Amino acid sequence: MKHQHVSFKEYTMNNLSLPTNLADLIPQDNMARVVHDMLEGIPLETFLTFYKGGGTSSYHPKMMTKIILYAYTQKMYHGREIARQLEVHLPLMWLSGFQKPDFRSINRFRSEKSCERSKNA
Repeated sequence: MKHQHVSFKEYTMNNLSLPTNLADLIPQDNMARVVHDMLEGIPLETFLTFYKGGGTSSYHPKMMTKIILYAYTQKMYHGREIARQLEVHLPLMWLSGFQKPDFRSINRFRSEKSCERSKNA
């Protein structure tokens, strides 16, 4: 045997400790923060004109817009890809508040809400 003493950094999968605030894991210069700050500056009333009300509750329009805009900055364009990345991509998880809209919801939001914005512009 070549080495008499081998040591490793401690590694355990059972007692992981994460920061209490996920935002602490997102660097200050990350594009997700730019998208978040930009969308938070838009009044909610701007989005409400595109909703009739009633029916099942919808995903928050600011959240949906944030994840779509951020995904575009990361060259993610397909609804299925964005939905998959919501499971593993930390900035997207943060922007979505750990909500996981499926690809149909993402595509419906993009097509219906952007078409309505174009008509009303």
